[in-house]
Amino acid sequence: MDYKDYTESCCPFDSSMYTGTPDSAPCPVSLPVRSVIEELDALYEQGREAEAQGFLETWQEKAAQCGDWRAELSFTGELLGQYRRSGCREKGLAAVDRAMKIIREHRMGQTVSGATVMLNAATTLKCFGLAEKSLPVFRHVSRVYSQKLDPMDYRFAGLYNNMALSCADVGDYQGAESYFRLALKIIEGCENPGNDMAVTYCNMAEMYGRQDMEDERIEQCMERAWELLNGEKLPRDGYHAFTISKCAPTFDYFGYFLYARELRERAEKIYAGT
Repeated sequence: MDYKDYTESCCPFDSSMYTGTPDSAPCPVSLPVRSVIEELDALYEQGREAEAQGFLETWQEKAAQCGDWRAELSFTGELLGQYRRSGCREKGLAAVDRAMKIIREHRMGQTVSGATVMLNAATTLKCFGLAEKSLPVFRHVSRVYSQKLDPMDYRFAGLYNNMALSCADVGDYQGAESYFRLALKIIEGCENPGNDMAVTYCNMAEMYGRQDMEDERIEQCMERAWELLNGEKLPRDGYHAFTISKCAPTFDYFGYFLYARELRERAEKIYAGT
């Protein structure tokens, strides 16, 4: 497979509405985005996701009211992920619309930061059953990334993983597997890749299961995911707890009940600080 096969793609997405010269004019008020995100991360680290959502919504509203569109875009991007976690479909799709509107109005679609929010928006579309609509947006992000980033930049891993999931949802299993393997190649070169590689292997197992529950590759993927999640050098922190909480249902689904129980118990201990 050639890298360009996955970064050059024709699609019906009208990128001209989102690109051009980015808005560089200062906002009338600048909110403390970095400190807000640090507080948010602390809430997630403690497993306080319900509080995190209200916290973010409050800051998003403040940003909109004071005219700090850059902060509003940042907070909306974070909310996209939160709404996926909490399953808030209506709020999630409204956040997609708001993020895309800000990017369109301020011509941010050709920037890495704008494209990253668009990636988050596309992932949210996929999460709430709109995979077909997500794919053109993913392809736009892929073109922007390919122009701006090193081909092995970690951000491509998230892009490829989520594109793979959308491909699987629309029945393009060959494309999905290709994207998953591209993601694995990038993640493998990172420090402590165990969490993200495990998620990818769980996703691949689910993709194989959709086609054939007897596929021997399912077991290979699940055993590899388990091995990665138990790596000695893998930090047992909040991100690990979040990761294993995401992986546990897949272990349950394929009958690895003891593995799933151990993962859930580990996550509870991490969140409890024990």
